[in-house]
Amino acid sequence: MSTPVIPSAPRERTVSRALAVVLALLTVFGPISMDLYLPALPALTGELHASTSAAQLTVTACLLGLAFGQVIAGPLSDRFGRRRPLLVGAVAYIATSVLCAISPSVETLVAARFVQGLAGAVGIVIAQAAGRDLYSGGKLVRYYGRLTVIGGLAAIIGPVAGGQLAAFTDWRGIFIFLALLGAAILIACLAVFRETLPPQERTGGGLSQSGRDFRRLLADRLFLGAVLITGLVNAALFAYLSGATYVLQGIYGLSPQGYSFAFGLNSLGFMLFGFAAGRLSERWSEQGTLVLGLGMTLLGATGLLVTAALHLPLAAMVLSLLTMVSGVAATTPPSTSLALAHYPEIAGTASSLLGMARFAFGGLAAPLVGLGGAGTAVPLGLVTVASAALAAVVYVVAIRHHTRVSEHTVALSKPLDSVAANS
Repeated sequence: MSTPVIPSAPRERTVSRALAVVLALLTVFGPISMDLYLPALPALTGELHASTSAAQLTVTACLLGLAFGQVIAGPLSDRFGRRRPLLVGAVAYIATSVLCAISPSVETLVAARFVQGLAGAVGIVIAQAAGRDLYSGGKLVRYYGRLTVIGGLAAIIGPVAGGQLAAFTDWRGIFIFLALLGAAILIACLAVFRETLPPQERTGGGLSQSGRDFRRLLADRLFLGAVLITGLVNAALFAYLSGATYVLQGIYGLSPQGYSFAFGLNSLGFMLFGFAAGRLSERWSEQGTLVLGLGMTLLGATGLLVTAALHLPLAAMVLSLLTMVSGVAATTPPSTSLALAHYPEIAGTASSLLGMARFAFGGLAAPLVGLGGAGTAVPLGLVTVASAALAAVVYVVAIRHHTRVSEHTVALSKPLDSVAANS
């Protein structure tokens, strides 16, 4: 059991509106990289003479790159500052997007997608770490709420924009568009983003220091609990993203337009509850908001499993998915804030573990949805229920227990404090 950590003194810095916008834009690297080219995936499969499973590897490779890239970028940003790694990552994202566009084979594309994910991960981890540099307390959790909203908006826009682009260009043109988007973000960063981590607050020591920082973080029960909760609820979310098309279109017979409406409704719920959770955590309680989000996630996942097992109508399925997805969004701001609040000096390293958990757990859960074939939603229900239930268990064992230990420690110290005050 780790010793309760005393919160660091809040530190606030003036943040211009332009910088706040650029930080928010950095979060789109992940969802846009994943979603924009999905409508062109069948055409890509045909042109490169690839199997469906090989084409799907281009999605998996990007997911893995987004996961492990954050573990690399986070410690580097703690050592060299936020700006330099961000600019290098943006340039690499542009180059790898062009490489994706000119890939002559699916094998080359898979490799390029992995490196594209590595580069895109830099923007995601810098957005979280720079937020910890600039904000504290209620403003910090509200900031993470805004990032959740932007991520949900990007998830809505990505498939829609990809479908529109597919009407005018092929899959190679979509990757060129991603390169242009990366260039626009690079220009915005050059113009607006100033270093948020002063030299005197950076870490040193190279790989050995990074190893010590990772061990320190993983030894903290509160931090580890927040990371595991983040990974597990995102496993449920990625299972939904992987299986929703087969469930809503294949089983319930929705048209592509109907599916887009259902997907948009869930993404709207994700945005609204992510925003509300940031506000609620600030005004009420971080842990209370986290419990509410976990309860919604488990309720929605249970409804999904029951609906699949009993073949209930479409309305029950859509309502269950909406509840679950909104619950995942509600857990994001408080779990992120709980994880990073005590580690301003290694916020990049801490953020990298959070980001890796999101994408790695999601990448592991997504393939499990298809184990029962395309004709049943029961595997999707089982994966989401298991993920949500495990997240609830982690909360009880790690976060709730940690709070009680901290309160007990404070209570024991009060008489000593009183003696000291009277002497």
